[in-house]
Amino acid sequence: MKKVVIIGAGRIGRIHARNAALHPRLQLAGVVDPVADSAQSLAQEHGCTVTTLEAALADPGIAGVIIASSTDTHLDYSLRAAAAGKAIFCEKPIDQDLARARTAGAPLAMARMLLAFNRRFDPHFQALKAQLDSGAIGTLESLQITSNDPSPPPPSYVAVSGGLFKDMAIHDFDMARWLLGEEPVTVYAAGSCLVDPEIGKLGDIDTARTVLTTASGRLCVISNSRRSGFGYDQRIEAYASAGMVRADNVVESSVQVWSEGGAAADRFQNFFLDRYAEAYRREMDHFADMLDGKPASVGYADGVAALALAEAAAESLRTGQPVKL
Repeated sequence: MKKVVIIGAGRIGRIHARNAALHPRLQLAGVVDPVADSAQSLAQEHGCTVTTLEAALADPGIAGVIIASSTDTHLDYSLRAAAAGKAIFCEKPIDQDLARARTAGAPLAMARMLLAFNRRFDPHFQALKAQLDSGAIGTLESLQITSNDPSPPPPSYVAVSGGLFKDMAIHDFDMARWLLGEEPVTVYAAGSCLVDPEIGKLGDIDTARTVLTTASGRLCVISNSRRSGFGYDQRIEAYASAGMVRADNVVESSVQVWSEGGAAADRFQNFFLDRYAEAYRREMDHFADMLDGKPASVGYADGVAALALAEAAAESLRTGQPVKL
């Protein structure tokens, strides 16, 4: 078993810690968090110890670190882990500043690093990509990616999130790159504050439509909203020369009620912790594979590319013009 340490005992840190602790090839050996109570609580839950980043990186018995701390620490902690020779599992985004993220190219491009774009590990989206790769519906022409939260986050979260494009849509930018098979060369974004006026007061938007165009002319439309009104809305449609393949929302059960009023299905799985639970488990499987010597399927370069799209979208929104990459 390979020993790993979790950095960050918040909401996403607890998900990763549990998956690491339950994994047959991993041992969760320590928890790092500046909030002592949070660190101690998580360590007790999984029978490990509270430690420091310095101690974890200096310990030759620690094979990898899982960085689930606040976004402003991701790049620094990744660089320190790379310098210590540890395998890295880092939450998205790699940083909130593209220029700063690019300065880390030399050490992080060579590091064993998994950038946690968990949707690539979702079984439904993987099946959709497999259909595209097989040529079953011909040549891909366009994508529609829909990602709507059930309800908006509190303004306190929005204030430090980096904005809708870097915090929320960055997952969709990565999915677009993964599915299109080509890098987008033009980004055009429009956005509004339609859900919560407090988000607008913070200088952010809560509703956006972004159009990506590749050099060959393939198109991707990304729809984002901080509020759907009907649950966590996660859909992808891929249109090709011989048909369409679609990954729809996942419901809590397959039970339907048919009556005089029509057919009623169960609710959509609620928010990302439920909808992407299997993706998070598969992501940890992939990290275990990396510790056994396999290369990462999504890494530093992908993090930088998605961040570049997020910054281009923000610039397009600001100027009202398409941005060429």
